[in-house]
Amino acid sequence: MTEADTPTIDRTPTARPQPADAAPMPALSIDAVSHAYGARRALIDVSFAVAPASFTALLGLNGAGKSTLFSLVTRLFGIQSGRISIFGHDISAAPGEALRLLGVVFQPRTLDLDLSVRQNLLYHAALHGIARREADARSHEVLARIGLADRSGSKVRDLSGGQMRRLEIARALLHRPRLLLLDEATVGLDVKARADILRHVRDLVSEQGIGVLWATHLFDEIIGSDDLVVLHEGRVLARGQVARVISDAGALDVNAAFANLTAATDKSRSAVP
Repeated sequence: MTEADTPTIDRTPTARPQPADAAPMPALSIDAVSHAYGARRALIDVSFAVAPASFTALLGLNGAGKSTLFSLVTRLFGIQSGRISIFGHDISAAPGEALRLLGVVFQPRTLDLDLSVRQNLLYHAALHGIARREADARSHEVLARIGLADRSGSKVRDLSGGQMRRLEIARALLHRPRLLLLDEATVGLDVKARADILRHVRDLVSEQGIGVLWATHLFDEIIGSDDLVVLHEGRVLARGQVARVISDAGALDVNAAFANLTAATDKSRSAVP
């Protein structure tokens, strides 16, 4: 039997079943998570959830703890305190089941620049145990979706920054996860490329029902229909729909809400003897 004749096994991950009358299980649940680097506390009792088929913006300045949180969700770091689950699967107790439901785009580029676009995808597929015929089909599908079908044979180093980011998103979706994490995915891109990436990711939410956690420090990447988590110096200052966060902060927009929330927190800390 040749490789092409090998029967394709459906490896699309599934979430844990739940009763028909139960509330929707969160795509991602962060419960009382804390993390420290020696004496420096990077995350302090962080709790929030990402709903399925939703776009949640994790807003925070550099150093807020966004990347540390992503490292915990993806198990690059061990959890020191608290619990993280993906569609009900505890990432510490059942990491295989949890991580199969997860796709990630980290802030640093992780593509092999000397391989072609297609080779990068096929390598990722092999790591996930996807048979070659199925990997070819999925690669063609995701490249067509992100507008890179005509660059399949191009070396990655010949792509623009925006094209590389789109390829990383395509790679993260190749194993068909139900939750997608993106850490500062538009850093270094021009205005048009940023808008294209955001539009593509929001389309994934509406068309494929993927839950998205989008970490950013840019206010203009957040729109009124998003869920919002404000993270500042390792603490969650606000969470909920954008309009509610803005209203509760006594502001007119996200920028002002963030300023009000962080100013109040910084003032209260400076008052502590």
